[in-house]
Amino acid sequence: MTIIVFLIDTSASMNQRGYLGGRPTLLDVAKGAVETFVKVRQRSPESRGDRYMLMTFEDPPNNIKAGWKENLATFMNELKNLQCQGMTMMGAALKHAFDVLNINRMQTGIDTYGQGRCPFFLEPSVIVVITDGSKLSNTSGVQEDFNLPMHSPIPGSEMTREPFRWDQRLFSLVLRMSGTPALDRDTGLVPSDTSPIDAMCEVTGGRSYSITSQRMLMQCIDSLVLKVQSGVVINFEKIGPDPTPITNENSREGSEDGELEQEQRDWDKEVIN
Repeated sequence: MTIIVFLIDTSASMNQRGYLGGRPTLLDVAKGAVETFVKVRQRSPESRGDRYMLMTFEDPPNNIKAGWKENLATFMNELKNLQCQGMTMMGAALKHAFDVLNINRMQTGIDTYGQGRCPFFLEPSVIVVITDGSKLSNTSGVQEDFNLPMHSPIPGSEMTREPFRWDQRLFSLVLRMSGTPALDRDTGLVPSDTSPIDAMCEVTGGRSYSITSQRMLMQCIDSLVLKVQSGVVINFEKIGPDPTPITNENSREGSEDGELEQEQRDWDKEVIN
């Protein structure tokens, strides 16, 4: 079972309209992207057992539109009823999304604290953030830095350094669609976005997408569907000094030793025969 969480930016800036057919708002584009993702994902036999969650940038508890108890029908209904209101409090919204995912891990024992790592005992999750990449803001004003609040009310959260787990991946669809016709044609390659969330995506093993057209959006959705798979992200740290480099003299001595050993084995065979 894979848990797929859509975190939708519902700030006022998502009301701006892009230069697409029908002049939809960016929130309408985000809704269409989620619906397309679900349809494409359901074609795969691996989608059986998928659980979908829908969250927004609103303040808790209003930010949870479809959580652990809601089914796909409720998810789609809440998606259609989303409205733009509030500010771009991405850090708090993303931290709360991780908290919702991790709320049951202590009870189920998936994290196996004190028992070592168990890569086969997972709860794979994917968080897809859809935003317009505007400046981060809160009640005190505009923020330049992207920060995640580290305090968490979940029991056992102090045992983990990061807010995410090794089986949770973060992706971001940044809608950079302008309200005027594009001057440059798409190159076919979707670059990573320059917003601060890109670094967070890379840490979890995901990536961000800077989307400027409808065709590019469909391409990113197909790419995301392929990336929904079980796995963990592990960072290895080297301990101790570097090994002695292999030089030409060492390799020559090794080859000579190998030839002597081969001659000795041939001599033993002749003696036995």
